[in-house]
Amino acid sequence: MTTVGVTGGIGSGKSAFVARLGEHAGARVLLADDLAKRLMADDPDVRGQLVARFGPETFDDAGALDRGRLAARVFGDPGELAALNAIVHPAVRRALEDEQARARADGVEVLVYEAALLFETGGDAVVDLVVVVDAPVDVRVARAAARDGVSQAAVRDRLRHQIDPATARARADRVVDNAGDLAALQAAADALAHDLGLDARRSLPGPLGG
Repeated sequence: MTTVGVTGGIGSGKSAFVARLGEHAGARVLLADDLAKRLMADDPDVRGQLVARFGPETFDDAGALDRGRLAARVFGDPGELAALNAIVHPAVRRALEDEQARARADGVEVLVYEAALLFETGGDAVVDLVVVVDAPVDVRVARAAARDGVSQAAVRDRLRHQIDPATARARADRVVDNAGDLAALQAAADALAHDLGLDARRSLPGPLGG
């Protein structure tokens, strides 16, 4: 089994690239964000560390994670954000390794792991191939602002907290330039799938169907 780590900055198009890869038979998609949310909600060790560091108010009276409260606490505070990352990132790394073992047992040919912070969390060390999806900054900012309904200034502020694109590209095994349209991005995903031996696409309902 091959594990492909896909990363890229905000507005790069990595999610659309991963979605296309996931259409191919033999591929399974795993999202780092989903792992992190699941761990913070359900993992006793992670929950215990969150309470110890951020207080019992991290969870509401029903025991559910208060994402808004936690986000407000760490937003704009590098120390608090680093403390949260120190709890969540190692747990995500362990969960990724567990999912890799499960995928192998299930006969998955290619596990596609989407992670915005692949390099920052050391995830690149446990995947077989690193793909960076990138586009010019102005293009990425315009896409993200339109998608999220926020100002371009707000998007640029978020970009300052992400890895420098040139550094990411230099560390990648494969770089996908996504300055074009969706069709070109999907063609690049199909080309990678072909190189990985995933030639056939599943017949899927809805907009992802082929």
